[in-house]
Amino acid sequence: MSDYTPPKVWEWDAENGGKFASTNRPIAGPTHDAPLPQGEHRWQLHSLATPNGVKVTVMFEELLEAGHDAEYDAWLIDIGKGDQFGSGFVAVNPNSKIPALLDTKTGIRLFESGSILLQLAQEYDAFLPHDPATRSETLNWLFWQMGSAPYLGGGFGHFYAYAPEPMEYPINRFTMEAKRQLDVLDRTLADRPFIAGDSYTIADIAIAPWYGAVANGSVYDAKEFLQADSYKNVQRWSAEVMDRPAYKRGRMVNRSFGDPSEQLHERHSASDFDTKTQDKIGQS
Repeated sequence: MSDYTPPKVWEWDAENGGKFASTNRPIAGPTHDAPLPQGEHRWQLHSLATPNGVKVTVMFEELLEAGHDAEYDAWLIDIGKGDQFGSGFVAVNPNSKIPALLDTKTGIRLFESGSILLQLAQEYDAFLPHDPATRSETLNWLFWQMGSAPYLGGGFGHFYAYAPEPMEYPINRFTMEAKRQLDVLDRTLADRPFIAGDSYTIADIAIAPWYGAVANGSVYDAKEFLQADSYKNVQRWSAEVMDRPAYKRGRMVNRSFGDPSEQLHERHSASDFDTKTQDKIGQS
């Protein structure tokens, strides 16, 4: 039993919040002047290879794989150092969260990964079916992911992997919800190859970096805890999606952790995958 009693008025303590306490604060707006760099391509992405960031880099790589003119510059945002609070980043995303995308052709800013996926799918007429029923199903699952992932990441992931100390009630609460969501996916995938039906869509691109990564243990190291192998359909689907060449490339972009051979801090051309991963440039 906790002896904590909430105060009448909450006050922010910058040291409170666990491993990622420095990445958040209770107010918005920039903390410092930091213009964003800009490359030569139409699309300027400022991101980090968290699940939300991976969605967008996989989408770009899938578009390129399919032959679309979707070249992009991807710049690393180090949220541990507070890059997301720089003036340039806040101008693109006032919410100070990755990913943020600038369309230099139109001057339009895009933030929220689901919005970015939808805009790119519409721009290139790709990974979003024309059939009204399948299109609606795709959007149903895209928005399901946007609404559900905070329970998985900010809920289960935070309390299971990152909180300063284990706490039984929130771990139990969010584990129940994480497993319920995995069961939703598993039942859905029992009679279809992909999330929205027979074709690979932005719904798969959105969901795999979260739920596929939880299922294979690459985030939170919770595969055994969640009995993830019991979700056979999720395992089959996520393995297929994550084995796609574009997915393998996309998960490397703006990655600043893990195996150096899988870290491509910035991406400005397709050749960067062969020449500029951290193991090749000799930096950590």
